[in-house]
Amino acid sequence: MNPDHPPLSGVRVLDFGHVLAAPFCTRLLADLGADVVRVESSRHPDFPWPSSYRHPDGRHASYLNTNRNKRSVSIDLKHPAGRDVARRLAVAADVVVENFSAGVMERLGLEYASLKAANPGLVFASMSGYGHSGPRRDWTSMNMNLQGAAGLMQVTGAEGDPPTAISNSWNDYIGGLHTCYAIIGALTERKATGAGIHLDMGQFECSVSMIAPLVLFSAVNGRNPERMGNRSTRFAPQGVYRCAGQDEWCAVSVHDDAQWRALAEAVDEGVPDPGLAGDPRFATRSGRMRGHDEIDQRIEAWTRALESADVETRLKRAGVPAARMRRVQDLVENSAPSRAYREMDEPRVGSMLTTALPLELSASPLPPATPAPCLGQHTQEVLREWLDLPANELSELAATGALI
Repeated sequence: MNPDHPPLSGVRVLDFGHVLAAPFCTRLLADLGADVVRVESSRHPDFPWPSSYRHPDGRHASYLNTNRNKRSVSIDLKHPAGRDVARRLAVAADVVVENFSAGVMERLGLEYASLKAANPGLVFASMSGYGHSGPRRDWTSMNMNLQGAAGLMQVTGAEGDPPTAISNSWNDYIGGLHTCYAIIGALTERKATGAGIHLDMGQFECSVSMIAPLVLFSAVNGRNPERMGNRSTRFAPQGVYRCAGQDEWCAVSVHDDAQWRALAEAVDEGVPDPGLAGDPRFATRSGRMRGHDEIDQRIEAWTRALESADVETRLKRAGVPAARMRRVQDLVENSAPSRAYREMDEPRVGSMLTTALPLELSASPLPPATPAPCLGQHTQEVLREWLDLPANELSELAATGALI
């Protein structure tokens, strides 16, 4: 891959997204080289998740990360001339992405049905909580209630505890990943057929697709799966074990007899026989499943006396899958060797650590990340490039208040 011509080079994406689901999808497309243009407005600024950092232009750190590699045009979609400009941009685009509630794009006159005649090759991705058809189309969706509706919260946490949502807007990221995948597939099909498509992406369906084993379990057995906390239905022992220090833990998962013997020998070091290794009750997986509570107690009696890093080192050396619980700050402070992060030159904050696209294509790196745009930073630039608008028309649009 030539870094000057990344995989989606030349693909124009018009991004009507806000908050996270659609902006994350389009950021993935931008990371792969697409020309992503955000449609924004000073009347309805997109300021998701306030953080300790906020620039005078209103951009929070979360916005800076999710909207890197994009350009911004400022258009008032409630202004007739503004809607006309947005429509012309959509006709010039390869991809349109939006995550408004059902019916919003129709009211703006920007729905797929009204655009496809002028742009038959358009890939139009609509993202919402429950899709744009069916009895749930008008339901209000947020990360918490989507996790409840999709069945995920039934199996999070331990039996007897209240259902617990996965934090960090899991549904938005899952929806964004699925939609990015669907768009790339649609673009590939368009090369063969020349035809575009309307992708109706519901985060509900995206979320259900990620718990397929649980759905299959219920379908086959006619009952709900149990909420097992950190335990497994197939392996034992598995859990997180308290270590020396304040809120220090190590996660351990034993998958076979060899790993069990290695774990037992590590726990038994310095302990008189028989210890765990010599206990015939735990020689088989089924025996370990039955004796999980006792095994957990004996493992934690060992881990409590050791630092979590020491437990991790000893068990990894012995061939046991183990990882100490790392805090997010640990990941940040040790980001240099990881492909999960990149340093980005962000003029508002200086050098900024940002999550990276965690893949490499061929021997060439992806292009370096560029900072998220200021509101309307590229309005005139994009309207000239995409629509070939002359300076006098740009001035007239600005004078009418359509470009704000």
